[in-house]
Amino acid sequence: MYSILKDKKILIYTLGCKVNQYESDAMLEELMKHGCIRIADDASDTENDNKDVNADICIINTCSVTNMADRKSRQIIHRMRKQNPDAIVAATGCYVQIAGNELLEDGAIDLIIGNNRKKDVARILSEYILTGKVSDNYIDVNKDNEFENLIIDKAETHTRAYVKIQDGCNEFCTYCIIPYARGRIKSKKLIDITAEVDTLAKNGTKEIILTGINVSAYDDSGLGMADVIRRISKIDGIERIRLSSMDPRIITKDFLDTVSEIKSFCPHFHLSLQSACNKTLKAMNRKYTIEQYMSACDLIRSYYDRPAITTDIIVGFPGETDDDFEETYNNLVRLNLYEMHVFKYSRRKGTVADKMKDQVDERIKTERSNRLLSLTAANKAKFEASFKGEMDDVLIEEEVTVNGSQFYRGHTSRYILVDIPFEQLSSSNNNNNNNNNNNNNNNIINSIVSVKL
Repeated sequence: MYSILKDKKILIYTLGCKVNQYESDAMLEELMKHGCIRIADDASDTENDNKDVNADICIINTCSVTNMADRKSRQIIHRMRKQNPDAIVAATGCYVQIAGNELLEDGAIDLIIGNNRKKDVARILSEYILTGKVSDNYIDVNKDNEFENLIIDKAETHTRAYVKIQDGCNEFCTYCIIPYARGRIKSKKLIDITAEVDTLAKNGTKEIILTGINVSAYDDSGLGMADVIRRISKIDGIERIRLSSMDPRIITKDFLDTVSEIKSFCPHFHLSLQSACNKTLKAMNRKYTIEQYMSACDLIRSYYDRPAITTDIIVGFPGETDDDFEETYNNLVRLNLYEMHVFKYSRRKGTVADKMKDQVDERIKTERSNRLLSLTAANKAKFEASFKGEMDDVLIEEEVTVNGSQFYRGHTSRYILVDIPFEQLSSSNNNNNNNNNNNNNNNIINSIVSVKL
């Protein structure tokens, strides 16, 4: 049956989070195993409405985190149809789970693939091509709580790979629709995680980022996040391990006792916060206080020298007064985080927060956002300056050109971006290797080098 996919030109457009990107990569890898040919390397290849992409199959992996994400998903679906009038256009992702029937009524779409049916993408597409119909392509995620074991064998960049180890969420924050699109918490078997990471390592991946919808909630029959990190740290070839995001409640003495002894675990903690005001946190249905968050940061700093602690902040949540924001701002000054991703609250139909009174004016949201962006820019510059003149290890990811000069670009273990003059590493590499320049450059990419910052 799958032979029908051979030589079909496939395009996957991904919106949203790193979990979506992982799932798109896994679907693409699965389809290519059956002979599909990838076209359009990134989203920018499809941004021109009038460009003819000439795909046989278009898959849009949608996002539904905000009303704007819904709208963007619909726009991309229609763009793909316009660019590829004869192609099979399929939609998957969170917007499909929330509004699947609505999408099917749209003439731009041929079929939908549920969030927990992405692993079956080759079967579903083959079935549709052969019969014009599909079966078992969509199911209520709340009635199917098995982890969908997607697998990636080879990272897109070779250097760094995301590995999805968890899905779903039980928290039901008042601004978030994702528990309804992803279902309840479910986790990948540790033995399957180990096998996937081992294959990635053998294919050259140096850095693993463990990701999920609520990755801190990982649980495989009592085995938790620390067990995952400990296990994959023993795999040959894995030099660095990160978590994509953490709930501050995962930060305990036991957890840090374990990970601080693992050399490959990076001192980079993205601790979700959303607000630094307890009143707003309660309205969001976050399950911690600002005092608990501060304690988590203090505990991390007691284990690591200058750890990189980053976070997400929402400004303008319904009911956030000027005093509430000032409390958030002042607490963030005290926290002195490396970097903050600042978002203006965006209403999402179907959430509790969308129906809340005292919605904040857009102008006020912008003012608050700008203040926090200025704060995080200053914090970031100060943090990075504290390492100036020190030696640090950088994982080289790519070559870039900046103002006409060539650099090798990579990140330190604290995720500080570093550009190293091309000649600095190339000349060093030439001293140790008499091969041609292209081979020398290839040897530098995906290597860890020690440089003065």
